[in-house]
Order: sequence, then C-alpha cells, then structure tokens
Amino acid sequence: MDLKNRDFLKETDFTSDEFLYLIDLAIELKAEKKQRREIQRMVGRNIALIFEKPSTRTRCAFEVAAFDQGAHTTYLDGLSSQVGHKESIADTARVLSRYYDAIQYRGQTQAMVEELAQYSGVPVYNGLTAQWHPTQMLADFQTMIEHSGKRPKDISFAYVGDARSNMGNSLIVTSALLGADIRIASPKPLWPTKEVQEIAQSYLAKSGGSILLTEDMDEALPGADFIHTDVWVSMGESEEVWKERVTLLGGYQVNEVSLAKTGNPNSKFMHCLPGFHNEQTTVGREIANKTGMRDGLEVTHDVFESPASVVFDQAENRLHTIKAIMVATIGD
Repeated sequence: MDLKNRDFLKETDFTSDEFLYLIDLAIELKAEKKQRREIQRMVGRNIALIFEKPSTRTRCAFEVAAFDQGAHTTYLDGLSSQVGHKESIADTARVLSRYYDAIQYRGQTQAMVEELAQYSGVPVYNGLTAQWHPTQMLADFQTMIEHSGKRPKDISFAYVGDARSNMGNSLIVTSALLGADIRIASPKPLWPTKEVQEIAQSYLAKSGGSILLTEDMDEALPGADFIHTDVWVSMGESEEVWKERVTLLGGYQVNEVSLAKTGNPNSKFMHCLPGFHNEQTTVGREIANKTGMRDGLEVTHDVFESPASVVFDQAENRLHTIKAIMVATIGD
C-alpha cells in the first residue's frame, strides 16, 4: 500500500484499510526488532521533532524509531527554536521542510499542526493536540489486537472518565472508522462534542461499528474486552476545575469493581500514560492532597499493577506504530 509523503494529522486522514495496514506493518516491525532482523528503510532521512508540550513516550518513540531505521532527529522545544515566538508556524514549516524529510508536532491546537502541514513540503505527523491523538490510536489498537487475538471489528471496549479529551475524541472516531464496538461511560457534560460524535457516526454505516454513550458504568462495562481511561485533570488547571472534575468523575474510577463488572475474566486495563495511580510523583502527591483520593485517581494502584494491566505493552507499541508511520511515508 503506497502511503508515501502522506500527512498524519488526525485519524481520518487514512481509510480503515490504510489504518489497519499501518498497524499490521507495526506488528511486523516489532517482530523484526525483537528477532534482531530489522531492515533499515530510512537511512539518511532526517526528522524534526517540535515539542510545545513535553512528552516521555512520544519523544522517545520517535527518536528510537528513527535511530533503529537509520534516520536522525532534531528535538525543538520552546527554548531551542523560534516557533511561534519570532517566527510564524508557516515560515517555520517552509524552513524546516528544506532541511528535513518529515516534521512531528506536539502542541496545543489542531490549527497549528494543520497550518504546519499546509506550508510544509514534507509529511507532518501529529504527536498530540488538544483535539486529536492519532499516533496513540495506532498503538492502542495494536495492543488490543495483540491481547485479544481479534481484529477491531470483533473488539468491544469501554472508555471511562473524561471523554471530552483528545483521547475520548480519538477513540470514538477511530473505533467508528475501524468498526469496533465502543462504549463511553462519562458524565454527560464530559461527552465528546456534537461535532466529534457526528464525525464518528458518519463512519458507522460503512464500518459496522457501534457507539454507546452513557452515564451508567453498569451499562458500558458488561462484555468489554478492554477498559480504557485517561487523566481527569491536567496541571495548570485552576483548583476550581480540579474540584469540579473530581466531583463529576468520582464514580468513574477504574478499580477491581469496574473490572468485575465486565463479566469477562480476560478483560484488560489500558491507559495512555502518565497515570495518577499513586503518590510517588510530585503531581500525584499534589492531586492526592487536593482531592483526598489516596488510592489513585482515574485508576487504583492495585488495578494499574495487576495482571489485567497492559499499559506498558501499550506504551511500547508507541515505538512500533510511530516507526510504521515513518517507514510508510518516508521510507525506501
């Protein structure tokens, strides 16, 4: 399948067949790496990594994936570049695309990555914006395929918590694109916007997928192969927002009771990380002190560390799926 020179700005930039092709390519590249038979397909390529928002997994995945494939990366953050400070995103795109074979952008607004792609002469990848998280979706569905032995059309999973986030948006749209059965359990004020729901609904007739939006965990969880969640609060939000969010989401924590409600002994827990499951970080302690929730926030420590948790397989698959995107779009 020819995906040369394609951008990946949001999940719907690819058809369902193209999306599944990238996942299958990632599975093959993962096997090559583990069996030490990897073929370098990006020798001499250079990738610019623009990070307005820092990340552990996204940065490391792009850097290691590029190195494995014989390519080089340059990391640019707010202190090491003029992006948005002295130089517009359009001018930055036109400069960097003279030096690099591809550009990754991780920042706040979708408009920024869209403008970057508009003015760039090379592929642009969305590492995360406030609206979409497309590279995470490839890793998530690879992980679900590996742990269930099912293709997406046969997978049922629940997403619980703040579904108005980029993860909520991306999971509902990707599920609809690929024909999966997604159940979102969230307070109604935190459901995906009407616009996002309409995008997802537009794919259902062709894909055969299904979407359930409910405030009732008991309705969403039975039969689920996986339970996904994400952080409820972000650093920088006001204390009033934190209190409001915890009040809204207190009944949507993933815990042993949640897992039991699936009625599926093989149900797995997923989280894109970082996750607030204990007080062993500065942010974790601050959140615990502010909320009074000592046994984790969106997920309990017991579930996070349980055999049901596949979060680190999920994190590893960021590497293989990001590698697949680059190989497919700028590789030999």
